[in-house]
Amino acid sequence: MIWDIAIFLAQAALVFVLSTALFDALHWTLHKWEKSRFPLLRKLSSWHWVHHKFLGLDMQVNPAYARANIWFHILPEYITSMLGTLVFLLVFPWPPIAAVAVIRTVMLVKTLQEEGVDFNHMAMDRVGGQQGLLWVDNNYHAMHHVYPHNFFSSFANVFDMIAGTSCQIRGRRFLVTGAGGAFGSAMVAKLTALGGIVETAKSGVDFSAGNYAAMAEKLERADVLVLSHGAKTDDCWNANFVTFRDLTELFTEIGKSRLTPPEVWAVGSEAEFHGDMGMPELKDYAASKRAFAYQALEYYQSNALIYRHIVPSSFTSAMGKGPMSAATAVNIAMFFIRRGFRYVPVTLTGLAVLNYFRFRFGQKRAPEALKPAE
Repeated sequence: MIWDIAIFLAQAALVFVLSTALFDALHWTLHKWEKSRFPLLRKLSSWHWVHHKFLGLDMQVNPAYARANIWFHILPEYITSMLGTLVFLLVFPWPPIAAVAVIRTVMLVKTLQEEGVDFNHMAMDRVGGQQGLLWVDNNYHAMHHVYPHNFFSSFANVFDMIAGTSCQIRGRRFLVTGAGGAFGSAMVAKLTALGGIVETAKSGVDFSAGNYAAMAEKLERADVLVLSHGAKTDDCWNANFVTFRDLTELFTEIGKSRLTPPEVWAVGSEAEFHGDMGMPELKDYAASKRAFAYQALEYYQSNALIYRHIVPSSFTSAMGKGPMSAATAVNIAMFFIRRGFRYVPVTLTGLAVLNYFRFRFGQKRAPEALKPAE
């Protein structure tokens, strides 16, 4: 009996997820047809854009488009998802398919009663930084209405995970620190190639520990702050902990009144997991990286920003030869970021993956407790 219930629930969940992904693929296609050379496809795309007039770029509902939104978005979504559901009658017995069909119909009726306003489509003064990865929440779907060419998944985040459409790059303004280093320069090149608008900031010139006045205008212009500066020996506490913490908090404060949350990508290290590996020359470096990781968990869990923690294993840089190039490390990082990951392992050894559990659930201390003795 219990086994039968488990199979029923598993089949129903699979049907719901895959039929949802079918609509999400159609959703993506409608956006692609916006610039089609075929007038009919452009016309179909224009009908879908009524949905984006109903809930606009400013995340405010326009009731004037409520009826058109029902005809050109809500009903096509329901019909497509139902067709995707019924196809599974060729594979599964009818009860789980019927259950999913009932759920979808109830959701349709509730949405119609609210004239198109539902959990994923409501006015918002500010989008939150805590956004779903495997399942779409209202903060995640709100990003689609702000950035209509990404964030297509509607319930289960299958389509965006496959297509790599969980992060807007093109047209966004990126501020990259450490752009003179191997990882930072590779990140600048990658973001530029993807259509990002990139500005750089240099440690010791634009900012230093406790001195960020020259960064204010650059931070005001930025949508995303990429922290890739650092040091392995001299003054690594300030380079790897103090400036990372201070710039993240300053950028978060600057962006608190924006519609979408400020976004920070910070480059950590597998040293967060393995420490100095018995090498005294890496003791201070490992302590500074681990201290920021402890601090970063607060940002990771905050609704005030979107925080991504990039944890690379060794790569080739001015500090020595590594098992991968900096460009490869950036490409791996971007693969995960474009699929919505906020903890980003860039690893050949697997240590960065294991570090996730230490980062999220390991015993934590006040970061300052790790500061090396003067």
